[in-house]
Amino acid sequence: MRQLADAAGVSPVSVRHHMASLQVEGLVTAEEVRHGVGRPRLVYSLTERALELFPSRYYRLAQRLLDQMKDSLPEPMVRQLLASVARTMAEDFADELAGLPFERRLEQLVKHLTAEGFEAEVEEREGRLFIHQLSCPWLRMGREHPEVCLVDQSFIATALALPVERVTCLLNGETHCTFAIDRRAPRLEAPPNA
Repeated sequence: MRQLADAAGVSPVSVRHHMASLQVEGLVTAEEVRHGVGRPRLVYSLTERALELFPSRYYRLAQRLLDQMKDSLPEPMVRQLLASVARTMAEDFADELAGLPFERRLEQLVKHLTAEGFEAEVEEREGRLFIHQLSCPWLRMGREHPEVCLVDQSFIATALALPVERVTCLLNGETHCTFAIDRRAPRLEAPPNA
């Protein structure tokens, strides 16, 4: 704390307060490190979420990769690759959903989508579920490469093991993206190819 306080020109108490706030916001993590005799030292580091706040060239790289894929591969293969990305993402998320009843799976999915920047919410009407994504972290990229929309649709379908239909899309001038799910539909045995 003393090093940070000296570097920032504030008191150690102020630094402690700011670091605690950053931890609550999920921007900083702290790890205790032993360095001999005495109390352990706290070592702070930025989280992935914090690193995403810094300017980066990821967007340009992703744009170029998609351009190259679309120039080099037939459209069905591009769609298949994006669906494969979604399946991998859903598999990474699968442990959180394992063994949960459908309602809890849906709740966890909405929390995950919101944490990823989609600001998701669920509505049920006429026997169907509607997942509304009020924002889209991929909107800028989607304007040039609308195929990226397949990723979240396929991710939702894989996570819930049910077919998913996109009924509205921000790219079409709608106020949000909406996916419709019929809970009575046959469960998907294999991940969808979108």
